[in-house]
Amino acid sequence: MSAGWTAFALELGKLRQWLFEQALPLWSTVGVDRAGGGFFEKLTPAGHPIEEPRRARVTGRQIYSFAMAEKLGWVGPARTLLRYALTNLETHYLGPAGLVISTVDRAGKVLAADFDLYDHAFVLFGMAAAASVGEQKGRLERRAIALRQAMKAGFGHPVAGFEEAKPRRLPLKANPHMHMLEASLAWAEVSADPGWPALADEIVELCLARFLDPATGALREYFDGDWRLVDDAANSVVEPGHQFEWAWLLTRWGRMRGRKDALAAAARLIAIGEGAGVDPTRGLAVNELNVDLSLRDGLCRLWPQTERIKVHAIVAATAPTAAESDTQAALAAQAARGLRRYFEHPVAGSWYEHLGLDGKPLAEPARTSSLYHITCAIAEMTAQAASRA
Repeated sequence: MSAGWTAFALELGKLRQWLFEQALPLWSTVGVDRAGGGFFEKLTPAGHPIEEPRRARVTGRQIYSFAMAEKLGWVGPARTLLRYALTNLETHYLGPAGLVISTVDRAGKVLAADFDLYDHAFVLFGMAAAASVGEQKGRLERRAIALRQAMKAGFGHPVAGFEEAKPRRLPLKANPHMHMLEASLAWAEVSADPGWPALADEIVELCLARFLDPATGALREYFDGDWRLVDDAANSVVEPGHQFEWAWLLTRWGRMRGRKDALAAAARLIAIGEGAGVDPTRGLAVNELNVDLSLRDGLCRLWPQTERIKVHAIVAATAPTAAESDTQAALAAQAARGLRRYFEHPVAGSWYEHLGLDGKPLAEPARTSSLYHITCAIAEMTAQAASRA
């Protein structure tokens, strides 16, 4: 085995051990609100639950996390927790109008019922994960198709993608479309319904035509009502984490469709992420760049490290040459080592959300939603390692 893949395997083993022995035992107990139902949104630095409004996206992400925990081989009660999460989804977030209720309080009182594309994307994504392990597959598939159709009917953009609200609210955003693409690809793997690959195609074509800055090739975040770039100071941002995440999705779609333009766009996004987007001293992906790719926010949040892992893992497994494969595997291992720094937390299984400019952690609550990012990175590494076996 090459040096890059040897390092990859070593890091994967460490991540899986931490996930199984520390993270999942914590978040499947302390992170679950058995009395009130659902999941706590955060844990304090001492590992105690924080009571905050409950978002649909977190339940969708927890459905995914526990479904993947079962697939990855965790011996804990993954299926029981998956069913618990699905019940919570049905009880509190799937509204009578056929769309997703975004936010409720602990008692289930609706706090926000306005359309939120991001929440819808993660509900669909969670449903696909549950279906992928055989849990209520037919029923969830029917619910997901109906939800997708309701979203398109009520909030479809006249060009492509989705509106943020009706009446229209601007700017339009790339980020929730990224997660709709993720959900569509997940459903396309477990469903024969042609609407899922069609929606994936639509979002990728929108990305290639409008989301990429023609000056740099970077993935941009905010747009006007006609999908033109917004360049005001507040919205002129490039996120390295999203360069990696979109590159991972474009790589998957580009290979599925045989589209060299998508693969070339993904390669450019990886180059931006690894170049301007990674601080060479700390070896970590930073939060934000300006549109000229200069540094905007030098803090390093946890989740961009996971997206860096995922894209290097998938490229490493299918690289055209052994040398390129080894280089990409080594980069994935490097990113995994960076991620493990966030796990050096006094509460076993918890994590820091940010490392500062000095490389030291910031004292802040751990977000339940980050478990999805971590689990997804471990699942991608596991899948790509298995593909080489």
